[in-house]
Amino acid sequence: MIYRQAGQFKTSYAADQAIFPIRQDLWFVLGILAAAVVAVPLLASEYLLHSVLLPFLILSVAAMGLNILLGYCGQISLGTAGFMAVGAFSAYKLATAFPALPFLATFFVAGLITALVGVFFGLPSLRIKGFYLAVTTLGAHFFIEWTITHFGWFSNYSASGVISAPAITLLGFPIESAQSRYLVTVLIVIGLALVMKNLVRSSIGRAWMAVRDMDVAAQVIGIRLLRTKLLAFAVSSFYCGVAGAMYVFLYLGTVEPQGFEINRAFQVLFMVIIGGLGSVMGSFFGAAFIVMLPILITNIAGQLGSVMPAEVLSNLELIVFGSLIVLFLIVEPAGLARLWSIAKEKLRLWPFPY
Repeated sequence: MIYRQAGQFKTSYAADQAIFPIRQDLWFVLGILAAAVVAVPLLASEYLLHSVLLPFLILSVAAMGLNILLGYCGQISLGTAGFMAVGAFSAYKLATAFPALPFLATFFVAGLITALVGVFFGLPSLRIKGFYLAVTTLGAHFFIEWTITHFGWFSNYSASGVISAPAITLLGFPIESAQSRYLVTVLIVIGLALVMKNLVRSSIGRAWMAVRDMDVAAQVIGIRLLRTKLLAFAVSSFYCGVAGAMYVFLYLGTVEPQGFEINRAFQVLFMVIIGGLGSVMGSFFGAAFIVMLPILITNIAGQLGSVMPAEVLSNLELIVFGSLIVLFLIVEPAGLARLWSIAKEKLRLWPFPY
């Protein structure tokens, strides 16, 4: 009975258009954010922070970027990993060429560079769509990977092509421990999620959704298709570029061009599909599912090591992972975000059935 909207009156347009129109939703989100910023760094182990939460948060940013393009604008892309590589290597070049530049500014400029690359590869979106656009962006991924691999300038002529992120500091304090890296990451993710939430509720977001639903009708009512699609590619690539920079500087520390292989693009695509298209919350749900499920399966398989054959255990993760993806797509094609929305609606009406 505590999840009710009764008595919560709106007396202004700003209150009516708030991100969280129900006060309980705002309290819940603020509680989650407080726990993520204060409790988790104090209580979580170094393994949990570095090996679970950091990749979850960083891949959530990449999923948000792809969700802008696919979920809100309806443009299929398989170039996510390539754009992450552009962001990672751009941030590396900026950090080594301008060591005095703050790392947050490095991430921002790397995101802008990635946005320009995304706009370039998004130009064909005016003439092609669907499967053909997916193939085009897939070609963009292989072109980016080939360019970074064969031109040593991007890796400062490293013989192996591997780059190592320089040490980063914030306000004079080194960002070295798992707790400090997690805190910086979670604050960046909160900021990017808030920007995305407001962006998709603006006139730009409404234009994206109009193009997604029916581009011909959107053009009839005055929406400029090329500008709208290219803006979606730019913002999406910006998010992916920032995610790539965070992946190197705050998580791995060192990476090679093959670290952003095509499997990474499919991984982010599965996050968006499972989490929910056109949903900021769905990006986090999908990232949590993709990152944490294999860890859970591995732990269960370790407990069953003496019961199940070794050849079954070696493929158990792929079997369960694929089966659950198919199950989610059958049971709820709109993703985990839709299940969350249905649960909240039922809670608002409980105990009444209507």
